[in-house]
Amino acid sequence: MRRLLPVTDQTLGTDREWNLDELADAYAYPEETGDSATPWLRANMVSSLDGAAQHDGRSQPLSCSADMRIFGTLRGLADAVVVGAETVRQEGYRPARARDAFAARRLAAGQGPAPAIAVVSASLGLDFSLPLFTEPLVPTVVLTGAQAPAERVRAARAAGVDVVVAGDGPGVDPSRALAALADRGLVRLLTEGGPRLLGQFVASGTLNEFCLTLSPTMTAGDAQRIAGGPAVAVPEQFALVGLLEEAGFLFTRYRRI
Repeated sequence: MRRLLPVTDQTLGTDREWNLDELADAYAYPEETGDSATPWLRANMVSSLDGAAQHDGRSQPLSCSADMRIFGTLRGLADAVVVGAETVRQEGYRPARARDAFAARRLAAGQGPAPAIAVVSASLGLDFSLPLFTEPLVPTVVLTGAQAPAERVRAARAAGVDVVVAGDGPGVDPSRALAALADRGLVRLLTEGGPRLLGQFVASGTLNEFCLTLSPTMTAGDAQRIAGGPAVAVPEQFALVGLLEEAGFLFTRYRRI
C-alpha cells in the first residue's frame, strides 16, 4: 500500500502492507469528535470503475484484502455502524466483534469493546432470532419511524432489541436518527450503506466524510450506484483529504467542505 495524499518524505514511494495501527492513525476521527455531542458521520463504500456498488447483489466481488483491512479499521474506530435493513439481509450482517488490535485505542477513547450496529428500517421486516440481535457484544439498535407496524415493534422489543423512533412517518429522519444515537453516546458514526440509506444521508446534508474504494473492475449490467434516491438540488462539494493505493485499488477519503 502506498500513500499518495497527503505526501510526506516518509511515505513517498513506500509500497508495503500497512499494519492496523497505521491505518487507524490514517483514518482517525477528528480529535474533537469524542468530546462533542455532535455526531460525525462517515460512509464507507466500494464502487467499480463503471459505477456499480455491487455485483450479484453483494459488494464483496468488488473488494480485496486491503479493502477489507480498511473496512475492519473503520469499524474498529466507530462507536456505531449505521446500516439499512436491506443491506443487513443481503450481506448477512452479524454483530461487530471486539478486536485486540483496537482494544487499547477504544479504551483510551472511552468506547465500548466493539461498535454497536444500528439498523435503519421502516417496516422492521427483520429476523430478530439472528445473532445480530441475540448475540451482540454491544446491543443492536433499530431505528424506525413512528408509523412502523406496531406488531413488529413489539416483536423487536420482546426480543430485547433497542427500538428507537426517529421519524414522524413510517421511515427515519436522518438528522433525528443521528441525534438519537448521539444521545446514547454514539457520536463516531460509520455507515456502510446501502445505496438508498447513503442517498438519504447525502440529501439531508448529514454526511461529514466519505471513504470510497475505487475497484479496478468493470461489471456492466444494471447494478445500483453507491447512492440512490432523489437528487439534491445543488451538488455538495467534498475535499480530497487522503488517498492510498494498492494493487490498482484506490482508497479515497473526502470531507464535506
